[in-house]
Amino acid sequence: MSSTFHHRRGARRFLAALVTVSLGAATAAAGAQPAAAAAAAPWLTVSDGFASFAVPAEDIQSTMGNVSSVVVEGNFGPSFNVAELGLGRSGNSTAWTSMIGPLPAGLYYYRLRGDGTKIVKDSTNPASVTSDPTWSTFLVPGDSARYLADVAPGQGGKIATITYPGGTAQEQRSATVWTPPGYDADRRRPYPILYLVPGEGGGHADWAELGRAGQILDNLSVQRRIEPMVVVMSDEDDVSRSRLPRAIDRRYNVTDNPRQQAIAGASAGGVRAVRTALTRPGAFAYVGSFGAVLADEGLRVNAKAVNAKIKLLRLYTGNLTDPAYNPTYRLLRKLEKAQVRHEFDGVNPDAGHNWKAWQENLADFAPRLFRPVPNHRPSPGHLVPRHEFTPPAPGTTPTPWLTREANGDTFVTAETGTEFAGAQRVTLWGNWAPGGSWVNVPLTRAGDRWRVTVGPLKPWFYYYKFIVDLASKKDTSNPTSITTEPTWSTFLVPGKRSRLLADVPAGKGGAVNRLTYQSTVAGEERSAYVWTPPGYDPARPTPYPVFYLQHGGGQNYTDWLEMGRAKQILDNEFRDGSLVPMVVVMGNGNVSNFPKELLENIVPAARAGYHISDEPAQQALAGLSMGGFQTFDVLKNHPGEFAYIGAFSAGISFSTEADPTGYDPAAINSGTKLLRIYTGNRTDFTYQITLASMAAFDRVGIEYEFAGVTPGPHGWDTWQKNLIDFAPRLFRSARA
Repeated sequence: MSSTFHHRRGARRFLAALVTVSLGAATAAAGAQPAAAAAAAPWLTVSDGFASFAVPAEDIQSTMGNVSSVVVEGNFGPSFNVAELGLGRSGNSTAWTSMIGPLPAGLYYYRLRGDGTKIVKDSTNPASVTSDPTWSTFLVPGDSARYLADVAPGQGGKIATITYPGGTAQEQRSATVWTPPGYDADRRRPYPILYLVPGEGGGHADWAELGRAGQILDNLSVQRRIEPMVVVMSDEDDVSRSRLPRAIDRRYNVTDNPRQQAIAGASAGGVRAVRTALTRPGAFAYVGSFGAVLADEGLRVNAKAVNAKIKLLRLYTGNLTDPAYNPTYRLLRKLEKAQVRHEFDGVNPDAGHNWKAWQENLADFAPRLFRPVPNHRPSPGHLVPRHEFTPPAPGTTPTPWLTREANGDTFVTAETGTEFAGAQRVTLWGNWAPGGSWVNVPLTRAGDRWRVTVGPLKPWFYYYKFIVDLASKKDTSNPTSITTEPTWSTFLVPGKRSRLLADVPAGKGGAVNRLTYQSTVAGEERSAYVWTPPGYDPARPTPYPVFYLQHGGGQNYTDWLEMGRAKQILDNEFRDGSLVPMVVVMGNGNVSNFPKELLENIVPAARAGYHISDEPAQQALAGLSMGGFQTFDVLKNHPGEFAYIGAFSAGISFSTEADPTGYDPAAINSGTKLLRIYTGNRTDFTYQITLASMAAFDRVGIEYEFAGVTPGPHGWDTWQKNLIDFAPRLFRSARA
């Protein structure tokens, strides 16, 4: 089982034991259609931005052999950088599966990796990448990727592949050529020409297959935003000195006037474009550098010649994760000092060194060619860098190290110790994928350590660990710890969005104490954490209402504090005036009979230790995952004992007729002031069970509230939001 999924194991075991129908039956009860046979189904299905992977185990066996870890490697990490999504296989499952989303609109490329080294293409996806046949692609449509969509049939240009002589008589090379809509080979005025060059190791087809250049140019043409031009996609190191221009001139009606010729490149292709502009300024009049990692080579620049011959020199870079960020900043300073006219598109805050950035660069660059344009400013939302990105030298400071940009985006740099100097492969696992899911980001060597910068991260609570040669390891320089997950570390990105997860000023919050009690169910002494509100008075005339808050499978009473940020949430909501003064008890639910444990052990111990009410109307119970299922079990067996019920990513057990067994609708409806149900999005593996449970409640007339789908997976991002919503609704005369 992959590292991404290992923290779910306890929950999966619990669900298997508790839910008496299969997930497939629950899905059918919720109205879903039966899945096709696994062997006949594609490995990937995409719906509404959610990418679902289901790779038959027999296919993994036949292509990789025996492996213990399978991941999907693709550009769905922060900044559209390559990351790894773990696939899981439980019990007798016939497939390795996972889901991620909702993914932002864009083009995605992916492949499978087994045990870190065995790479396999998705054989069920016909989309391929010529320069590296292990990759497959898929498009998530949306407004932000509108230029990547196909235009209506007959409205776009045409793409062709040509061959031409290489450097020797025997060598044949290829190029991809886009001609505009209505291209006229006999037009009196020859067409201007743009050469596009890919990055290191890329091929001439990359700009079409990964850059979606054909679609971008088609859309710009349909909107009349670009001059009709011929675009040649090449893999030549030096286009102007190769045989390609002559081959293009023979086949197409293009100009040989350098004033009507342009060149742009991504990554190493951008380096070649800039070098050409600065060393041979007469070769092309328009030059674009997309994420060029240009070394400080001490190039001698003739500013007068460059300014006279080049109409446009426009530079682009991604954010702090782009290795071109610092070189671009230095190049800008060099050009300014040399008084070379140039333009800068600003720092793209949402993309790194990848095709997402370069697609946007092309969409901005092409409309500026071969005609006057009034706007020479950076693209909307792009940043102007004030200095280079200089994280501390390796080994000089604890990690993670947070960098905050002017627009509020935060980037985190994590670094291993020297104990992993001999490792072959290190990744950083954390909850920074779209929707708060988990992906592994590869680290690179920094001397005898490994390091990576991840972002942008929006304000929230994050947790992570290192995966060193497939083994989970803690960041020992980070003092935070999780009792039930010893290899995890945590950090908070501050900001308005995460305000309720932040510590309140010292002395302004409630108190947390440990409550010990004897468990007759487990046959041992156990502990619970108890939060009391600021100003808690054990002698006040009216007892405090009490909220019993339960953890999930594989967790413990410590998790709501260490991972759920329950203290911070309760402290902040109390200070905001949105929380009724109450006592919150976080008990240990790892028992065979939770209703008995709660009512005979936890509740009596809490009443003995704290000034809390025993009135049902002043008692609440909620739990996540396993704790949510346990909460429903209490509701079934003791309706009306707790007037407020919350279930986070959980459902009920069913009879063979898919209706609640043993639930008393009349008793529940009369004795419950609030029954509120929560679920994460489709990546939450209890999503269908939750929907089926609500459908069953509807059939038998049990009243409840559905909080709607919480953006997030079966994880703490979701449950923190659930607690933030649920706690202020408790113990009020009217429902919020």
